[in-house]
Amino acid sequence: MKDISEQEVIDIGDMDVEAFNDFATEQGWGDGMPLFVPTEAKVAKFVETVRGDNRPIPPVPPRQVVPTLQSMAANAVMAGCKPEYFPVVTAALRAVLDPEYNLHGSLATTHSCAPVVMVSGPIRKQLNINCGSNCFGQGWQANATIGRALGLMLLNIAGAKPGEMDRSTQGNPAKFTFCFGENEEENPWTPYHVQRGFAPTDSVVTVMSGEGPHNLNDHGSTTGDGLLTTFAGSMATPGANTVYGKGPMLVIIGPEHAQTLKRDGYSIDSIRQELFKRSRIHISRISKENQDTYTSTGHMPDGDWFTIGRNPDDIHITVAGGPGKHSAFIPSFGGTSVSCVRIAG
Repeated sequence: MKDISEQEVIDIGDMDVEAFNDFATEQGWGDGMPLFVPTEAKVAKFVETVRGDNRPIPPVPPRQVVPTLQSMAANAVMAGCKPEYFPVVTAALRAVLDPEYNLHGSLATTHSCAPVVMVSGPIRKQLNINCGSNCFGQGWQANATIGRALGLMLLNIAGAKPGEMDRSTQGNPAKFTFCFGENEEENPWTPYHVQRGFAPTDSVVTVMSGEGPHNLNDHGSTTGDGLLTTFAGSMATPGANTVYGKGPMLVIIGPEHAQTLKRDGYSIDSIRQELFKRSRIHISRISKENQDTYTSTGHMPDGDWFTIGRNPDDIHITVAGGPGKHSAFIPSFGGTSVSCVRIAG
Protein backbone atom coordinates (compact mmCIF):
# COMPACT_ATOMS: atom_id res chain seq x y z
CA MET A 1 0.00 0.00 0.00
CA LYS A 2 0.99 3.67 -0.34
CA ASP A 3 1.93 5.51 2.82
CA ILE A 4 -0.22 8.63 2.63
CA SER A 5 2.32 10.72 4.51
CA GLU A 6 5.60 9.73 2.88
CA GLN A 7 4.23 8.47 -0.46
CA GLU A 8 6.15 5.22 -0.35
CA VAL A 9 5.03 1.59 -0.50
CA ILE A 10 4.70 -0.14 2.86
CA ASP A 11 4.60 -3.91 3.03
CA ILE A 12 1.83 -4.86 5.46
CA GLY A 13 2.29 -8.54 4.82
CA ASP A 14 -0.76 -10.65 5.54
CA MET A 15 -2.42 -8.20 7.95
CA ASP A 16 -6.16 -8.73 8.21
CA VAL A 17 -8.55 -5.80 8.41
CA GLU A 18 -8.46 -5.63 12.19
CA ALA A 19 -4.65 -5.66 12.30
CA PHE A 20 -4.48 -3.02 9.58
CA ASN A 21 -6.85 -0.77 11.51
CA ASP A 22 -4.70 -1.08 14.63
CA PHE A 23 -1.65 -0.22 12.52
CA ALA A 24 -3.40 2.74 10.85
CA THR A 25 -4.51 4.07 14.23
CA GLU A 26 -0.91 3.98 15.46
CA GLN A 27 0.11 5.98 12.37
CA GLY A 28 -2.66 8.55 12.95
CA TRP A 29 -4.31 7.88 9.58
CA GLY A 30 -7.89 7.34 10.69
CA ASP A 31 -11.00 9.32 11.65
CA GLY A 32 -12.03 6.91 14.39
CA MET A 33 -14.19 4.71 12.16
CA PRO A 34 -13.01 1.40 10.66
CA LEU A 35 -10.90 1.71 7.50
CA PHE A 36 -10.66 -0.44 4.40
CA VAL A 37 -7.21 -1.74 3.46
CA PRO A 38 -5.74 0.32 0.55
CA THR A 39 -3.93 -2.46 -1.30
CA GLU A 40 -1.92 -1.58 -4.40
CA ALA A 41 -4.45 -3.39 -6.59
CA LYS A 42 -7.37 -1.39 -5.18
CA VAL A 43 -5.49 1.89 -5.42
CA ALA A 44 -4.62 1.17 -9.07
CA LYS A 45 -8.31 0.67 -9.94
CA PHE A 46 -9.15 4.06 -8.47
CA VAL A 47 -6.30 5.82 -10.24
CA GLU A 48 -7.44 4.48 -13.61
CA THR A 49 -10.76 6.32 -13.24
CA VAL A 50 -9.02 9.73 -13.38
CA ARG A 51 -6.17 9.03 -15.80
CA GLY A 52 -7.78 11.33 -18.38
CA ASP A 53 -7.86 14.33 -16.05
CA ASN A 54 -4.56 16.11 -16.62
CA ARG A 55 -5.28 19.23 -14.59
CA PRO A 56 -2.41 19.72 -12.13
CA ILE A 57 -3.13 19.42 -8.43
CA PRO A 58 -1.54 22.29 -6.47
CA PRO A 59 0.20 21.86 -3.11
CA VAL A 60 -2.21 21.14 -0.27
CA PRO A 61 -1.92 23.57 2.65
CA PRO A 62 -0.86 23.74 5.36
CA ARG A 63 1.75 21.03 4.73
CA GLN A 64 2.14 22.15 1.09
CA VAL A 65 2.39 18.54 -0.10
CA VAL A 66 1.68 17.93 -3.78
CA PRO A 67 -0.32 14.70 -3.53
CA THR A 68 0.07 11.82 -5.93
CA LEU A 69 -3.03 10.20 -7.38
CA GLN A 70 -2.00 7.07 -5.49
CA SER A 71 -2.00 8.85 -2.11
CA MET A 72 -5.39 10.39 -2.86
CA ALA A 73 -6.76 7.04 -3.96
CA ALA A 74 -5.48 5.34 -0.81
CA ASN A 75 -7.62 7.69 1.27
CA ALA A 76 -10.66 7.06 -0.92
CA VAL A 77 -10.19 3.29 -0.58
CA MET A 78 -9.84 3.57 3.20
CA ALA A 79 -13.06 5.64 3.28
CA GLY A 80 -15.01 2.82 1.62
CA CYS A 81 -15.51 4.47 -1.77
CA LYS A 82 -16.15 2.56 -4.97
CA PRO A 83 -13.67 3.30 -7.78
CA GLU A 84 -16.32 5.17 -9.76
CA TYR A 85 -16.68 7.69 -6.90
CA PHE A 86 -13.04 8.76 -7.17
CA PRO A 87 -13.50 11.47 -9.86
CA VAL A 88 -15.97 13.17 -7.51
CA VAL A 89 -13.50 12.93 -4.63
CA THR A 90 -10.65 14.41 -6.66
CA ALA A 91 -12.90 17.24 -7.86
CA ALA A 92 -13.84 17.97 -4.25
CA LEU A 93 -10.17 18.20 -3.31
CA ARG A 94 -9.56 20.58 -6.21
CA ALA A 95 -12.47 22.70 -4.98
CA VAL A 96 -11.05 23.14 -1.47
CA LEU A 97 -7.70 24.07 -3.04
CA ASP A 98 -9.24 27.19 -4.58
CA PRO A 99 -7.30 29.98 -2.80
CA GLU A 100 -10.60 31.75 -2.00
CA TYR A 101 -11.73 28.66 -0.07
CA ASN A 102 -8.94 29.37 2.44
CA LEU A 103 -8.17 25.75 3.26
CA HIS A 104 -5.46 26.51 5.82
CA GLY A 105 -7.70 28.91 7.72
CA SER A 106 -10.69 26.59 7.62
CA LEU A 107 -8.63 23.69 8.95
CA ALA A 108 -6.84 25.64 11.70
CA THR A 109 -9.81 27.64 13.03
CA THR A 110 -11.47 27.05 16.38
CA HIS A 111 -14.81 27.21 14.53
CA SER A 112 -16.68 23.91 14.05
CA CYS A 113 -16.60 23.99 10.24
CA ALA A 114 -16.17 21.02 7.91
CA PRO A 115 -16.32 20.63 4.12
CA VAL A 116 -19.92 20.62 2.89
CA VAL A 117 -19.94 18.74 -0.44
CA MET A 118 -22.81 19.10 -2.91
CA VAL A 119 -22.93 17.15 -6.18
CA SER A 120 -24.87 18.40 -9.21
CA GLY A 121 -25.49 17.13 -12.72
CA PRO A 122 -25.93 13.70 -14.32
CA ILE A 123 -23.35 11.94 -12.13
CA ARG A 124 -25.74 12.14 -9.19
CA LYS A 125 -27.92 9.47 -10.76
CA GLN A 126 -25.04 7.47 -12.17
CA LEU A 127 -23.54 7.04 -8.70
CA ASN A 128 -26.84 6.81 -6.80
CA ILE A 129 -26.09 9.91 -4.72
CA ASN A 130 -29.00 10.75 -2.43
CA CYS A 131 -30.65 14.06 -3.35
CA GLY A 132 -34.02 13.43 -1.68
CA SER A 133 -35.29 12.29 1.72
CA ASN A 134 -32.56 12.17 4.38
CA CYS A 135 -29.97 13.46 1.90
CA PHE A 136 -27.83 14.83 4.76
CA GLY A 137 -28.11 11.57 6.68
CA GLN A 138 -27.13 7.92 6.72
CA GLY A 139 -27.88 5.00 4.42
CA TRP A 140 -26.22 5.95 1.14
CA GLN A 141 -22.73 4.66 0.36
CA ALA A 142 -21.88 7.33 -2.17
CA ASN A 143 -22.84 10.24 0.10
CA ALA A 144 -21.15 8.75 3.15
CA THR A 145 -17.88 7.69 1.56
CA ILE A 146 -17.28 10.63 -0.81
CA GLY A 147 -17.51 13.09 2.06
CA ARG A 148 -15.44 10.83 4.27
CA ALA A 149 -12.72 10.44 1.63
CA LEU A 150 -12.28 14.22 1.43
CA GLY A 151 -12.03 14.36 5.22
CA LEU A 152 -9.36 11.64 5.27
CA MET A 153 -7.35 13.46 2.60
CA LEU A 154 -7.44 16.63 4.67
CA LEU A 155 -6.33 14.61 7.70
CA ASN A 156 -3.53 12.67 6.02
CA ILE A 157 -2.36 14.94 3.20
CA ALA A 158 -3.12 18.42 4.55
CA GLY A 159 -2.19 17.38 8.09
CA ALA A 160 -5.42 18.41 9.86
CA LYS A 161 -4.89 16.32 12.98
CA PRO A 162 -7.48 17.02 15.71
CA GLY A 163 -5.97 19.03 18.54
CA GLU A 164 -2.88 19.80 16.45
CA MET A 165 -3.61 21.52 13.14
CA ASP A 166 -7.38 21.13 13.52
CA ARG A 167 -8.06 23.38 16.51
CA SER A 168 -11.87 23.25 16.45
CA THR A 169 -13.16 24.00 19.94
CA GLN A 170 -15.96 21.43 19.85
CA GLY A 171 -15.94 19.99 16.35
CA ASN A 172 -18.88 18.92 14.24
CA PRO A 173 -20.23 15.49 13.18
CA ALA A 174 -19.88 16.76 9.59
CA LYS A 175 -16.13 16.32 10.03
CA PHE A 176 -16.78 12.60 9.51
CA THR A 177 -18.69 13.24 6.27
CA PHE A 178 -21.11 15.76 4.75
CA CYS A 179 -22.05 15.06 1.14
CA PHE A 180 -25.42 15.32 -0.62
CA GLY A 181 -26.87 15.72 -4.08
CA GLU A 182 -28.81 18.65 -5.46
CA ASN A 183 -32.46 17.71 -6.12
CA GLU A 184 -32.59 19.10 -9.65
CA GLU A 185 -35.71 17.11 -10.54
CA GLU A 186 -37.79 19.00 -7.96
CA ASN A 187 -36.02 22.35 -8.28
CA PRO A 188 -38.47 24.77 -9.93
CA TRP A 189 -35.64 27.20 -10.67
CA THR A 190 -32.20 26.88 -12.24
CA PRO A 191 -29.92 24.15 -10.76
CA TYR A 192 -27.13 25.58 -8.65
CA HIS A 193 -24.29 24.55 -10.95
CA VAL A 194 -26.05 26.23 -13.88
CA GLN A 195 -26.41 29.37 -11.75
CA ARG A 196 -22.63 29.26 -11.47
CA GLY A 197 -22.12 29.14 -15.24
CA PHE A 198 -21.82 25.41 -15.90
CA ALA A 199 -23.85 23.57 -18.54
CA PRO A 200 -26.84 21.49 -17.39
CA THR A 201 -25.04 18.41 -18.72
CA ASP A 202 -21.93 19.08 -16.63
CA SER A 203 -21.39 17.18 -13.40
CA VAL A 204 -20.07 19.53 -10.73
CA VAL A 205 -18.87 19.40 -7.13
CA THR A 206 -19.56 22.41 -4.91
CA VAL A 207 -17.75 22.71 -1.57
CA MET A 208 -18.09 25.19 1.30
CA SER A 209 -16.48 25.14 4.75
CA GLY A 210 -19.60 25.17 6.88
CA GLU A 211 -21.46 24.05 9.94
CA GLY A 212 -23.99 21.26 10.09
CA PRO A 213 -27.47 22.03 8.73
CA HIS A 214 -29.77 24.24 10.82
CA ASN A 215 -33.37 23.11 10.34
CA LEU A 216 -35.88 25.60 8.94
CA ASN A 217 -39.20 24.10 10.06
CA ASP A 218 -42.35 25.79 8.75
CA HIS A 219 -45.48 23.66 8.50
CA GLY A 220 -47.81 26.59 9.08
CA SER A 221 -46.99 29.14 6.40
CA THR A 222 -49.00 28.81 3.22
CA THR A 223 -47.34 31.69 1.37
CA GLY A 224 -43.85 32.42 0.13
CA ASP A 225 -43.82 35.58 2.24
CA GLY A 226 -44.52 33.54 5.36
CA LEU A 227 -41.77 31.05 4.56
CA LEU A 228 -39.20 33.80 4.02
CA THR A 229 -40.16 35.34 7.37
CA THR A 230 -39.41 32.01 9.06
CA PHE A 231 -36.22 31.43 7.10
CA ALA A 232 -34.85 34.90 7.80
CA GLY A 233 -35.70 34.77 11.50
CA SER A 234 -33.81 31.50 11.84
CA MET A 235 -30.83 32.80 9.88
CA ALA A 236 -30.51 35.92 12.05
CA THR A 237 -28.27 34.31 14.67
CA PRO A 238 -25.72 36.53 16.47
CA GLY A 239 -23.50 33.50 17.12
CA ALA A 240 -22.91 32.72 13.44
CA ASN A 241 -19.49 33.43 11.97
CA THR A 242 -21.22 35.01 8.99
CA VAL A 243 -22.26 37.98 11.14
CA TYR A 244 -18.64 39.04 10.96
CA GLY A 245 -19.48 39.83 7.35
CA LYS A 246 -16.74 37.69 5.85
CA GLY A 247 -18.30 34.87 3.93
CA PRO A 248 -21.09 32.91 2.30
CA MET A 249 -23.91 30.67 3.48
CA LEU A 250 -26.12 28.00 1.93
CA VAL A 251 -29.91 27.89 2.01
CA ILE A 252 -31.09 24.43 0.99
CA ILE A 253 -34.80 24.68 0.25
CA GLY A 254 -36.95 21.56 0.58
CA PRO A 255 -39.09 20.71 -2.48
CA GLU A 256 -42.42 21.53 -0.79
CA HIS A 257 -41.21 24.93 0.35
CA ALA A 258 -39.71 25.51 -3.10
CA GLN A 259 -43.05 24.89 -4.80
CA THR A 260 -44.78 27.43 -2.55
CA LEU A 261 -42.14 30.07 -3.19
CA LYS A 262 -42.22 29.44 -6.94
CA ARG A 263 -46.04 29.59 -6.98
CA ASP A 264 -45.92 32.99 -5.32
CA GLY A 265 -43.55 34.37 -7.94
CA TYR A 266 -40.24 34.24 -6.11
CA SER A 267 -37.05 33.70 -8.09
CA ILE A 268 -33.65 32.67 -6.72
CA ASP A 269 -32.55 36.30 -6.90
CA SER A 270 -35.64 37.71 -5.18
CA ILE A 271 -35.37 35.08 -2.41
CA ARG A 272 -31.75 36.06 -1.91
CA GLN A 273 -32.64 39.76 -1.74
CA GLU A 274 -35.50 39.19 0.70
CA LEU A 275 -33.49 36.94 3.01
CA PHE A 276 -30.63 39.42 3.16
CA LYS A 277 -33.00 42.27 3.99
CA ARG A 278 -35.11 40.38 6.52
CA SER A 279 -32.35 38.51 8.37
CA ARG A 280 -30.64 41.61 9.76
CA ILE A 281 -29.89 41.44 13.49
CA HIS A 282 -30.79 44.33 15.80
CA ILE A 283 -27.97 45.62 17.98
CA SER A 284 -30.07 44.83 21.08
CA ARG A 285 -29.36 41.14 20.39
CA ILE A 286 -25.59 41.64 20.14
CA SER A 287 -23.34 42.47 23.07
CA LYS A 288 -21.44 45.74 22.96
CA GLU A 289 -18.16 43.83 23.04
CA ASN A 290 -19.21 41.71 20.06
CA GLN A 291 -20.37 44.79 18.16
CA ASP A 292 -16.84 46.16 18.62
CA THR A 293 -15.47 42.89 17.27
CA TYR A 294 -17.65 43.12 14.17
CA THR A 295 -16.73 46.72 13.41
CA SER A 296 -13.03 46.00 13.96
CA THR A 297 -13.22 43.52 11.09
CA GLY A 298 -14.83 46.10 8.83
CA HIS A 299 -18.44 44.95 9.21
CA MET A 300 -20.27 48.15 10.03
CA PRO A 301 -23.92 48.30 11.09
CA ASP A 302 -26.67 49.72 8.93
CA GLY A 303 -28.15 52.04 11.52
CA ASP A 304 -29.13 49.78 14.43
CA TRP A 305 -28.85 46.57 12.40
CA PHE A 306 -26.11 44.17 11.37
CA THR A 307 -26.48 42.10 8.22
CA ILE A 308 -25.57 38.41 8.31
CA GLY A 309 -23.18 38.69 5.36
CA ARG A 310 -21.53 41.23 3.12
CA ASN A 311 -24.27 41.39 0.48
CA PRO A 312 -27.14 39.30 -0.94
CA ASP A 313 -24.77 37.37 -3.18
CA ASP A 314 -23.35 35.69 -0.06
CA ILE A 315 -26.60 33.70 0.14
CA HIS A 316 -26.31 30.64 -2.11
CA ILE A 317 -29.60 28.84 -2.79
CA THR A 318 -30.56 25.43 -4.13
CA VAL A 319 -33.08 22.64 -3.58
CA ALA A 320 -32.48 19.27 -1.90
CA GLY A 321 -34.38 16.80 0.24
CA GLY A 322 -37.70 14.99 0.00
CA PRO A 323 -41.31 15.35 1.19
CA GLY A 324 -41.91 17.46 4.28
CA LYS A 325 -42.06 21.17 5.04
CA HIS A 326 -38.44 21.59 6.06
CA SER A 327 -35.50 23.49 4.60
CA ALA A 328 -31.99 24.12 5.93
CA PHE A 329 -29.57 26.95 6.59
CA ILE A 330 -25.83 26.21 6.57
CA PRO A 331 -23.63 29.11 7.72
CA SER A 332 -20.00 29.02 6.71
CA PHE A 333 -16.72 29.43 8.53
CA GLY A 334 -16.78 33.00 7.27
CA GLY A 335 -13.39 33.52 5.66
CA THR A 336 -14.11 31.09 2.85
CA SER A 337 -15.91 30.75 -0.49
CA VAL A 338 -18.36 28.42 -2.21
CA SER A 339 -16.06 26.69 -4.70
CA CYS A 340 -17.20 24.72 -7.74
CA VAL A 341 -15.24 22.27 -9.91
CA ARG A 342 -16.44 20.32 -12.92
CA ILE A 343 -16.02 16.57 -12.53
CA ALA A 344 -13.86 15.24 -15.35
CA GLY A 345 -14.95 12.29 -17.45
